Amino acid sequence: MACNKNNASHKTTIIDYSKQSNWLAQDETASHEIDVFYVYPTIYTESSPPNMNVERFDLRERAKILLKTQASVFSDQANLYAPFYSQASMAAAKIGDYDDVFFKRGSEDVVDAFDYYIKNLNNDRPFILAGHSQGTQALIYLMRKRFHQTDLQNRLIAAYLIGFSVTKSDIENYPWFKIAQRSDDLGVIITYNTQTAEVNSSPLLLEGAIAVNPLSWSTNENFADSSLNLGARFYNPANGELIQEIPNYVGAQIDRNSGALIIEPPDSLNCAPFQDGILHRYDYMIWYRNLEANAAERINSYYSKEK
Repeated sequence: MACNKNNASHKTTIIDYSKQSNWLAQDETASHEIDVFYVYPTIYTESSPPNMNVERFDLRERAKILLKTQASVFSDQANLYAPFYSQASMAAAKIGDYDDVFFKRGSEDVVDAFDYYIKNLNNDRPFILAGHSQGTQALIYLMRKRFHQTDLQNRLIAAYLIGFSVTKSDIENYPWFKIAQRSDDLGVIITYNTQTAEVNSSPLLLEGAIAVNPLSWSTNENFADSSLNLGARFYNPANGELIQEIPNYVGAQIDRNSGALIIEPPDSLNCAPFQDGILHRYDYMIWYRNLEANAAERINSYYSKEK
């Protein structure tokens, strides 16, 4: 008998995170005093099966590229931990539905990986959470389930939940969800979705979406000039090779009505698979040097506070 979405088990297989082979990145030396727990965005787009097979070599190679183009923002100053997880194909899952059976399957993997990481790999170090797109949605799921624990809250330097929506409802329902208001506040969430003003709607922007401007690190609607942009880094998505770095690339302004981070890019950018103007694939690239510098500032702020 076929099972439907409502009564299907959302966790059919368990990934053994004690095996290093089930980690995209697991720092063996732990030479830094800070960790980053990174979750990659959607890389699996096939409709069947509905969840990614984490054993597939081609998907593992695709995930490795994201270590160069996104996780490298943090990995020069933190020990990098990134699990493979059986993320949902967006051809099967409903974007933004935290009860979707296929999304839950992948997100429970992330929770399992994080639990293993905290118990066996973290050694009580402070840490950063970082994700993009479905990786961010999985981290939001994780924070809802685990971050009522004050020990985790106290050791969280910041959560870079980029390329998906943290909403006003999240803030109301989960008191430990705190949005950044400065460049050096701690235990806070940095979240935004980059797009142009011409976009009328985006599947990534849920109702009540909040944005933090990565040039000013606040939620106000003031325009932040391109002079504050420390450098965009554009990568080849096929192999992760750097194409070009452009200082002062673009300024940005938050649209409070939609929760979008609005820019006017000086050149044409490929927005696939989304409509023109949804600059999802560039959420890290356009703000790369600002994210890098901000992580360093928050790390320094953490240790200044500790002293």
